[in-house]
Amino acid sequence: MLTLLEWKWSPQQISGTLKRMYPTDPTQHVSHETIYTAIYAQPRGELRRQLIACLRHGHSTRMSRSRGTDRRGQIPDMVSIHVRPPEIEDRLLPGHWEGDFIKGAGNQSSVGVLVERTSRLVLLAKMQDATAASALAGFSAKLNSIPEPLRQSFTYDQGKELARHQELAAATGVSVYFCDPHSPWQRGTCENTNGLLRQYLPKGTDLSVYSQDELDAIADSLNSRPRATHAFHSPFEVFAATLASASQPQGAKH
Repeated sequence: MLTLLEWKWSPQQISGTLKRMYPTDPTQHVSHETIYTAIYAQPRGELRRQLIACLRHGHSTRMSRSRGTDRRGQIPDMVSIHVRPPEIEDRLLPGHWEGDFIKGAGNQSSVGVLVERTSRLVLLAKMQDATAASALAGFSAKLNSIPEPLRQSFTYDQGKELARHQELAAATGVSVYFCDPHSPWQRGTCENTNGLLRQYLPKGTDLSVYSQDELDAIADSLNSRPRATHAFHSPFEVFAATLASASQPQGAKH
């Protein structure tokens, strides 16, 4: 149990996975409420601090995301999210991604985030800075690491770092769509993922210290965690199944 908490699994993820793995053995089941109770029932001391630090909100209280300076009108030739095909909104087909930058202390460092809407698979890209050139290079490299059938679209906010979106589309084959200003719910999958990532990349820290290998390891850890939305399968499992399906010849029998 302690090992799973150290892997950043939530009590709900632990509980759901045990029920999935041992469906007919109630002795192996434990509710997430019981896990929380056990953690907070620990006497004050180092073990209690370690356990609480493993929880999603153990490092800081929930804070509203600052929208910063209004950046409307700075990106030419944007294509609105309102003309995005409905199957993207409905998550009917894989290969549609949401993106963002998460910023470090004083907005002096940043990491690029990509999340696939169907599987919730996360990719992280090291950025030298928050310029459009860095975003183009970082996002292009990560998107092109994905098989072509699973890179169809990319939805972003109106951050000026994506000013070179036409070059990104040309380099990767994705269709790029932009959200309305100050509308984080239009990229809800990415917003939720950013909250999970702050367990690994806390606010107010220097994100430039992480190498690409270290960011890949963080993404692997998050992608290995079971998700309630996937009946406690992990994003890796769901994405692998999606990839296998996409790789089958047209008309293949199941």
